Parts: sequence; structure tokens; C-alpha cells
Amino acid sequence: MNKGMLQGGQKTGWKVGFGRVLVGCLALLASCATTPDYGKGLASGAAALLPVAEKDIPEFAIDWAMRDEILPALEESIDWVQRPHAKNFFPIEGVSIERARASLIRFREILVGSATRREFDKQIRREFTWYKSAGWDGRGGGVLFTGYCTPLLEGSRTHEPGYDYPLYALPDDLVKDKLGKTLGWQVGDSLLAYPSRSAIENAGFLKGRGLELIWLSNPLDSFIAHVNGSAFVRLPTGDIARFGYAGKNGAPYVSLGKELIADGILPRDGLNLQRIRKWAETASPETVNKYLNRNPSYVFFQPIKGNPHGSLDVPVTAQRSVATDKTLFPRGSVMFVTADLPGSHGEERVPMNQFLFDQDTGGAIRTAGRADLYMGVGPSAEEIAGRIQTAGQMYYLFLK
Repeated sequence: MNKGMLQGGQKTGWKVGFGRVLVGCLALLASCATTPDYGKGLASGAAALLPVAEKDIPEFAIDWAMRDEILPALEESIDWVQRPHAKNFFPIEGVSIERARASLIRFREILVGSATRREFDKQIRREFTWYKSAGWDGRGGGVLFTGYCTPLLEGSRTHEPGYDYPLYALPDDLVKDKLGKTLGWQVGDSLLAYPSRSAIENAGFLKGRGLELIWLSNPLDSFIAHVNGSAFVRLPTGDIARFGYAGKNGAPYVSLGKELIADGILPRDGLNLQRIRKWAETASPETVNKYLNRNPSYVFFQPIKGNPHGSLDVPVTAQRSVATDKTLFPRGSVMFVTADLPGSHGEERVPMNQFLFDQDTGGAIRTAGRADLYMGVGPSAEEIAGRIQTAGQMYYLFLK
């Protein structure tokens, strides 16, 4: 579970060519007004993965030098595809569980066994077929990448002055199916929609049930934990308590950033998590509460050890784990991402051309044109993740 989009999505112009003068001019004028709709779903029956010709495969071999960074995330994907229940999610996009498993294992063999970058490049090209996401337009037009992280927040294990906003454990009356999807609220023999964020936080729906895991110092911190699906919390003693995703109420996710843009509270250009934090510091508590509760989605947590787990229930790895729409793409797969990301603390943009693994999902990640990059833990990761909003391309690799 992860961030999705806390900030609003800025769209980028997309031009098309033209033929004869009159028709071409009209087409060009129309295209100038057209922007990619990254939230647009694929047409019914359309492929989410498109084959990539040999000449169009990106330059990937440079990342071989970073194999010590790649291997930990790769091992987590291999662990997952070998679990008995993994077969429940295949076949997808024509990929069987056997092909998915064999692709990961063979990729590891080539990654570890290659003596040079050139040898790695040669073996991957010889043995693997490359695919790219159908993207926002269904034709490979590109993917909008955002970022998420595990924030480091301030909190207390007990309800003390200054710590008034709890993270809750999963209630026993919330019903999920065997794949973890929320079905609803069990009330006697009836299954109802689980109460919304407003009912939980304002009406005290869960109060008095002993589900409070930790108490945070402000409501936006609680909201950020929900959007990212995990949180590390620094206690007054200096110790760090770790919490990961346990489930959600099943309500649709509504972007705080988009709501603030729609109401003219904050501008679209340059909107990021840092600007939203500054707005929350100056706005009245009632105003902040009103906007937070426009998102009815609510996340529940559980104590964890080590790194947070994604939707595959394996630890996510900074800059090596990706969240995608799991109804479209094969879980755990080897991926390659090309995009320009913001540098730390306002530095120039940095190209990302590296292997990652499809190990998570998110509230706003519901199309072939969206993906979320996990950036790690703490303030630096939060600062970068909050500014990621860039178009790029997402590739998948499977054995021929």
C-alpha cells in the first residue's frame, strides 16, 4: 500500500504530426489543446503490455554495476512467486506463473553470473522479451510516475497532551476476501460499506475499542501515514516504532492536492507535499479537517519489524520497488523504468534508468498510465517523493 497521489497531477502537452496543409493545421491546433490523461482506463480487452522491438529496447546494461542494490529487491520477488498462493494471480497479460517465476530466477542468474556489462547486455537481449506499459493512451504513450515513502513522524504510545491523532489497528468487523480486498463491515448477518474517514476520526466510530496503536502530533501526519501506507514513529524516548499496512475501509481514494487545486487554495504548478504541509500549518484546524475528510478512504496499520511491506507482503526497497495497478500488470516482475526524477533539496533533475520490481499497489494507481516509486524512509525520502511527478516509460522483462 502506498501514496498514490497526494499532490494534484500536472499534465504535459502531447503533440502529433500532420500531413496535408489544411488537415494538418487543424490536427496540430487540436493536438496543442490535448494533454495526456494519465488516469484514463484502457479500453475493454485492450492489452496492458505491448511488445518492444529490439531497436527500441532502452539502454539498460549500465545498471548492472548496481547489482548489489538490485539483488535484495529481486530476492523478495523470487520469494513471493514461490509462495503457493502466487498462482492465484496468474495468468495475466498472457504470462503464466511458471514463466514469471522462471524469468525472475534466470534474471538473477544472468545478473550474478555476468563478468561484464557487455555480457549482461548480450544475455538479456538474447533470452528476454521486452514489453512496455500501454500507458495513458493504450499505445505506449507514457506513464506518470509519482513517489511515496515511509515518513518519520513524531508520536507517543499513550494519549498524551500534544499527541491526539491515533493510527488504528485493523478492526475485527472489517471483512476481506482471501486476496485481501475489503468487502465491507460485518453487522450481524449484513455486510455494509465500512464507515468513512469522517466517521472514524470525527464521530469516534472506533473509539473505546482498544485499537489505537500510536498517537501522532498532528492530523496531517496521520493523513500522510495513510496515504503512504506505512510510518516510522519517533517516540519521546528516542526509540522508533514501525508500522505497516494492514488493510483499508474500501472507500475510494480522493487526492488532497487535487481538492486544494480545484478550490483555488493552492496552485497546480509546483504543488508538492512540502507546500501542502505549509498550507496546513497556516490554515485553521477546521479547514484542514474539512479537506482531509474529503478523502473517505481510511487505512489501518500493524506493528512491523524491518522495512514496510507492499501489497505482495514482501519488504519494499528504496528506489527498487514500484506500485502499479495489479489488475493489469504481473506481480513481482522484473521492470525497467526510464524517467527524470527531482534531485534532493531542489537540485537538478536526475535521470532514472534502472531495474525495479512490481511489488506494491496504491489508492490512485488504477490505470496503465500511472505508477508509484518507493523512495525509502525519513525526511529526505519524503522530500523527494513529494516532488516526483514526471512522465516516463515502464518496461517488463519475461523469458522468450
